Amino acid sequence: MKIATYNINGVNGRLPRLLEWLGEAEPDVVCLQELKAPGDKFPESAIRSAGYGCIWLGEARWNGVAILARGTDPVETRRTLPGDPGDQQSRYIEAAVDGVLIGNLYLPNGNPAPGPKFDYKLAWLVRLIRHASALIASDMPVVLAGDFNIIPTDNDVYKPERWLGDALFAPEAKDGFSRLLAQGWTDAIRSMHPDQSIYTFWDYWRNAYARNAGIRIDHLLLSPAVAGRMTAAGVDKEIRGREKPSDHAPAWVELSD
Repeated sequence: MKIATYNINGVNGRLPRLLEWLGEAEPDVVCLQELKAPGDKFPESAIRSAGYGCIWLGEARWNGVAILARGTDPVETRRTLPGDPGDQQSRYIEAAVDGVLIGNLYLPNGNPAPGPKFDYKLAWLVRLIRHASALIASDMPVVLAGDFNIIPTDNDVYKPERWLGDALFAPEAKDGFSRLLAQGWTDAIRSMHPDQSIYTFWDYWRNAYARNAGIRIDHLLLSPAVAGRMTAAGVDKEIRGREKPSDHAPAWVELSD
């Protein structure tokens, strides 16, 4: 079972890249973030024609998350992160696919920091930590995947000194990620590649991709009930170098049956 996360940065504008990658990589489950499309503009027909069932939570202009499943329909279990009934941003959706619970998240960016956007990021992170704790306690096989907008360590960023003061690299954000791992979650990419500098995002500016001046902010966290099934994990970096790409590349994990 291959599970991937991909911040598509506009699902309609990047649809050719998405369909191209789906045909090549054949992931079984895909978590998309930053759809940048209201619900009625999600390209359901094209995705179903590619062989994927789908559920989504759209939002005009910003945010938006979706879960795709090859050859089946995801069984939706949740479409909001608990803890703040007034939060209207489309950042979390959850579904069961072939015996695995998939939580797809798009954690707030938080810049500029300090400020209201950073406060919202940290409050959202606290809510995620609480929900993740409940998922761990359930003993279910769970994968939390998505754009966390957190650079966990110096090994996850090109030239760490340039990110000091950025919300993605803030001590509070990194501490929140560490608190998730302390619950028992396994960081799939880092677990399989403990010493490599692996990135999932390269800015459009300053020729960042060609220089490999990237950061790792797209993560797949595995609960103890499923972590032992991991056989491989990686990033399809070359997708970022194609025509009119997202500024992210798909990250993925493979699980044995």
